[in-house]
Amino acid sequence: MVCSRCKMVVKAELEKAGLHPISVELGEVELENEPPPEVLDQLNISLQKLGFEIIDDRKSRIIEKIKNAIVELIHHKSNEDLAVNLSDYIAQKLNYDYNYLSNLFSEVQGITIEKYFISQKIEKVKELLMYDELTISQIADSLGYSSVAYLSNQFKKQTGLTPSFYKSLKPNSRRNIEDL
Repeated sequence: MVCSRCKMVVKAELEKAGLHPISVELGEVELENEPPPEVLDQLNISLQKLGFEIIDDRKSRIIEKIKNAIVELIHHKSNEDLAVNLSDYIAQKLNYDYNYLSNLFSEVQGITIEKYFISQKIEKVKELLMYDELTISQIADSLGYSSVAYLSNQFKKQTGLTPSFYKSLKPNSRRNIEDL
């Protein structure tokens, strides 16, 4: 769950299943009581139809928390927040040693936390290019890039296109956050 609408949909499904959520946050739900297995199974089916899934093993929960922290940092924070050291931010946010988190993420996801972070930043760049309200220089600044050249280089490595060319295409090739 990466947006308020996602949280609203999940909360509605929980309530429809007769469960009473205490809180519904990014990737995390707290319930009053442990639901019976048959209710949990039915809820999982309902959520999967909506593109969600219940994650109940410890490693998967940690991976989801890492992803949610990165999504929150890039898509919901100001550019001053992006100036933080990523490893410090993730370690502090999850209260785990960064080396452990990094190894776990790479093992399970097949990419590094840094590559996931970069792919999220590039998706944000695509979004901002589509809005056509900021120059590439302003986008680079807002996402904490040291220069337009650095942003352009990273963008081209990820997409095969320059930001200027991408902007001129006005494609609908953005990927859903959960597909990254």
